[in-house]
Amino acid sequence: MKYEIVGSTMPAVEVTMEAGEAMFTQSGGMAWMTEGITMDTNLRGGLMKGIGRMFAGESLFMATYTAERSGVTIAFASTVPGEIVPIDLSQRNGIICQKGAFLCAQPNVNVAVTFTKKLSAGLFGGEGFILQEMSGQGIVFLEIDGDLIEKELAPGEVIKVDTGNVVAFDKSVNYEIETVKGIKNIFLGGEGLFLTKLTGPGKVLLQTQNFNEFAGRILKLMPSK
Repeated sequence: MKYEIVGSTMPAVEVTMEAGEAMFTQSGGMAWMTEGITMDTNLRGGLMKGIGRMFAGESLFMATYTAERSGVTIAFASTVPGEIVPIDLSQRNGIICQKGAFLCAQPNVNVAVTFTKKLSAGLFGGEGFILQEMSGQGIVFLEIDGDLIEKELAPGEVIKVDTGNVVAFDKSVNYEIETVKGIKNIFLGGEGLFLTKLTGPGKVLLQTQNFNEFAGRILKLMPSK
């Protein structure tokens, strides 16, 4: 399998496959493809895993695209302006992602729901109680809203982030929610009640745009009756 990231503002990953190779994505994730590729829509892992994906912001059904001959191409496009980042999971011991970050992957990548270690992180973290765990030996492609920022945290090093700006982090990184201190900061600071606290060691992927916050600002400008 070969791939190329094409486009800039709204990028796509274009994958060239040999006969028998495949890629899977959530329903509706494919942008274009050449002839010689078959599509199979399925629950991928069974009903319970499918329901888990729904809680994590993905679709119940997944679509697998398999090359019938060599040299065929298929593309998966981002849904908002930003970047697409490939992660080779064979070089890492799995990653934890926020819901909605998954774009597409090779068949030997496992996408499963995972629970935060602390209940408070899930109930108040802004991204829901369920996150996604990516593991396996293949390449997974993640969507980035805005620009990608990478941080390599040393053991014990801490970074505090608005939850909507967290994309993914190594399983070695500790994830918890910290309450913003001070009444004025809570009501006048504009950052909400909570921040995501990430403690190293491990790599953290951040995005410069919080799309949920952006969408909220757009909704405020919509006329209402």
